[in-house]
Amino acid sequence: MVVQSQSLRDRQVASLEKILNLNHASHEPSTHHQDLSVANGLVSKATPILNSDGDPIWKVLVFDNLGRDVISSVLRVNDLRAWGVTIHLNLSSARHPIPDVPALYLVEPTAANLNLINQDLSKNLYSEAYINFLSSIPRPLMEDFAAQIAEAGTAESISQVYDQYLNFIVAEPDLFSLGLGKETYWALNSANAKDEEIDTLVDRIVSGLFSVVVTMGAIPIIRCPRGGAAEMIAAKLDRKLRDHILNSKDNLFSAQGQRSATAAVIPNSRPVLVIVDRNVDLIPMLSHSWTYQSLVHDVLKMHLNRITIETPIDEQNPSKGRTRKAYDLTSNDFFWSRNAGIPFPQVAEDIDTELTKYKDDANEITRKTGASSLEDLQTDNPNTSAQHLKAAISLLPELRERKATLDMHMNIATALLKGIKDRQLDNFFQIEESITKQTRMQMLELLNDGSKGSEPLDKLRLFLIWFLSTEQDISRSDMERFEDALTKSGADVAALTYVKRVREITRMTMMTSAPAQPAPQSTGGELFKGFSSISNRLTDRLASGALGTNFENLISGVKNFLPANKDITITKIVESLMDPASASSSAIAKTEDYLYFDPRSANARGTMPAPSQARHQQSGGMPGALGSLGPGTQASFGQRRQGFSEAIVFTVGGGSMDEYGNLQDWAKRTSTAGGTVASGPKRRVVYGSTEIVNAEDFVVGELARLGREDR
Repeated sequence: MVVQSQSLRDRQVASLEKILNLNHASHEPSTHHQDLSVANGLVSKATPILNSDGDPIWKVLVFDNLGRDVISSVLRVNDLRAWGVTIHLNLSSARHPIPDVPALYLVEPTAANLNLINQDLSKNLYSEAYINFLSSIPRPLMEDFAAQIAEAGTAESISQVYDQYLNFIVAEPDLFSLGLGKETYWALNSANAKDEEIDTLVDRIVSGLFSVVVTMGAIPIIRCPRGGAAEMIAAKLDRKLRDHILNSKDNLFSAQGQRSATAAVIPNSRPVLVIVDRNVDLIPMLSHSWTYQSLVHDVLKMHLNRITIETPIDEQNPSKGRTRKAYDLTSNDFFWSRNAGIPFPQVAEDIDTELTKYKDDANEITRKTGASSLEDLQTDNPNTSAQHLKAAISLLPELRERKATLDMHMNIATALLKGIKDRQLDNFFQIEESITKQTRMQMLELLNDGSKGSEPLDKLRLFLIWFLSTEQDISRSDMERFEDALTKSGADVAALTYVKRVREITRMTMMTSAPAQPAPQSTGGELFKGFSSISNRLTDRLASGALGTNFENLISGVKNFLPANKDITITKIVESLMDPASASSSAIAKTEDYLYFDPRSANARGTMPAPSQARHQQSGGMPGALGSLGPGTQASFGQRRQGFSEAIVFTVGGGSMDEYGNLQDWAKRTSTAGGTVASGPKRRVVYGSTEIVNAEDFVVGELARLGREDR
């Protein structure tokens, strides 16, 4: 049997299931050493605990906003019901008494939440309370809560109080965010942000990363660049982990289910936690990607694995209007799990392949049973043998679920193709693939061309990428012409004002990469014209579900759009820290002076930053920038050349689906697979950020806001 380690999502789901089971461990064998693909690594086969009468313990789930986001990203209503949850409610909403049912709380440990829980207890809304905090509750808050409970005389209503260390949101198997909102980058780089706000934000980031590390089950080696928020967070996290190990007799990393004692001590069997500031590379936050998950995130504004798209009410009669449909892209979705990181043209091909396979399976069933279609299968059909009918009925649920999944992805693909055609995203993507080859005149011509796309923001994003990437000197008069062209196209150039301030700092940390294989060359005009035609026909075929044998010819012109195989800056940084023997000399040079923290070592510890010291400015004069916090810990030569097979990569100030996808591609490409060595041991990279932000929110909500402050 294939041994497959648990993903971050597997571990979070296991923790949530234990909470839903009133913190009773499952009686099922641990899946840690089993092939988790059997059940998609999501919901185990364990059953809810029973009461004294042998009946399931039904319960009410009460959560705050973060608790809702944590649960909804990995579990659905049916999963909650399987664990005895009959109703789920928001803590701040008006709730009616359900006196015979226990309440399970999953909330952040805040004074406001504790007051609301105390009010519930005083009103006897539920029979008993099982209180689970998403992070460790501070001692002063716990003492205040205890005093309130004692004063109200409601202590007997509380059955459990647990710190759960789950204050992070998992969107993909190894992708997480801390749910800190889409203003983190602004807060860490604005001169208008207050010191107290920054201190609070940094503490919340440290708390979230501590929870991720606890859930992963191993204390990491921490690496980060000097200066900025990354060093401050690394130093505080190092201190928090040290204090926990020293002050806890039975600490969270020695509990059952965590990694072995050997793995906890040997450095290279532990993961490396790489913390970097967002300014290390802004391009992934701006780029037009061509992978399925990145397009869904950019075009359809995916949030917490949910998207909403418009579809025709009647395919045959468009005049009846359109309706909005919401779709959840979960781990149980076989098509999404397989194609999320794949270039979109290949995804379109796979839809056709799966549809053909579905039709073949459906035809085989109807042929054996004598029915004309799946809908016509009847138990009283005299021409149907009992054996074939029984087999057909057992396969019907799976076939219908598969068809529903494929219909959903056809609707998503149709919506994506409409966005691609309307905004000419194919055009922008191809230009960005060779952005450094674009001249000033070519960029100016494109910005002035009113036929290039319907969204001014796309032109602004393209120009910002070129501006950050080009080696050409740009005079003041040239910049004025660019800004004038962008303004005439309808774009807000406030974001450019700020990017001009950070350009030199960002360019010092960015690492360009030539494709491992050259991208296919083609004439731009004909290719774009052909793609528009293909988009029209493919949209029609997808909408009608009529993809057939001519699909290969239909999609052939799109294959030139497969992205070049190249690593972006964050991937090169991770490679230089995980596999320095294979990394380029330029990447190693950029990470040579990264600080080194080992929470288990008495020596590899950094200087604890003073409160609000993050307000010091970096060289370069960035307004409100975060400065160096002290000497930190300089890695020895052996530590700098130490390799790792597992990494947690965290960007402070916003994350990108492009970076997640690029890191996963690198990990697969350089890992041992199927017994054949690619270039080293099996690697795993977990990627996270303060929030996964799409390009529109980052440019309009944060860069433009910072730019207006600079004026």
